[in-house]
Amino acid sequence: MILVNGKQSSTLPVTDRGLQYGDGVWETILIKQGKAILLEEHLNRLQFGLNRLRINHLNIKDLHEDLEKILQVAENNILKIIVTRGSGGRGYNPAGLDQATRILSLHPIPRFPETYTTLGINLTLCKMRLAHNPILAGFKHLNRLEQVMARGEFAEPYQEGLLMDYTNDIIEGTMSNIFIIKDNNLTTPKLDNCGIRGVMQTQVIKILNNHGYAVEKKNNISVQDVQSADGVFMTNSVIGIWSVSTFTVDSEVINYTQHEITKKIQKEVRQYT
Repeated sequence: MILVNGKQSSTLPVTDRGLQYGDGVWETILIKQGKAILLEEHLNRLQFGLNRLRINHLNIKDLHEDLEKILQVAENNILKIIVTRGSGGRGYNPAGLDQATRILSLHPIPRFPETYTTLGINLTLCKMRLAHNPILAGFKHLNRLEQVMARGEFAEPYQEGLLMDYTNDIIEGTMSNIFIIKDNNLTTPKLDNCGIRGVMQTQVIKILNNHGYAVEKKNNISVQDVQSADGVFMTNSVIGIWSVSTFTVDSEVINYTQHEITKKIQKEVRQYT
């Protein structure tokens, strides 16, 4: 099912600025048994992105009505919400637009082997680098070419790729956030210059804190920090937590065993995923 501005449709005007310039934001939300998981957190990040892009003409009431319609037919799905600045003349200037475009679509939940959670995945370092832009950091805007290019770099046996910025700091996976365990301490990138602050990343930090583990958000996490870790795991709202079993940099392969901290919090994350 696809709703465009509240009506079932699979078409969009070619003048829409989401198509023309990537001028918009989006969220991917897991739906289980008809319930949108962590919906409030996703909508808060959506609004954060709208504020950053100064898209201030979205009718929130209309968006919630769209959500009610689509959740009536959803059972176990992925819900994608896209909000663009709308359609309007040629050129970059956004002045004068007063009707945002709302696109809500349902998709099947991807099926991954259970071993990705229990035994772990194979992670590789991507050559693509993320550029710094603090204004665009933290949320899902529609310009995802860096991730597209990075994802095209790897295939089996790798399930995820790790991205650095141009100062050689580790930032995130192509579709996930990274946590590093060393001596029972946890770190995750700060993401104030680039990258996406994951909804599940935030939830996992809360769970870790409830178990007495502090998580440091920091810049300057290096490839060597990942290689020397006692354990590594990746998070997003669809996969929950994937352990990392191997990390490959060029031809060097680092092997990890699943850390006890990872096992402990996976049990609680399963309630969401």
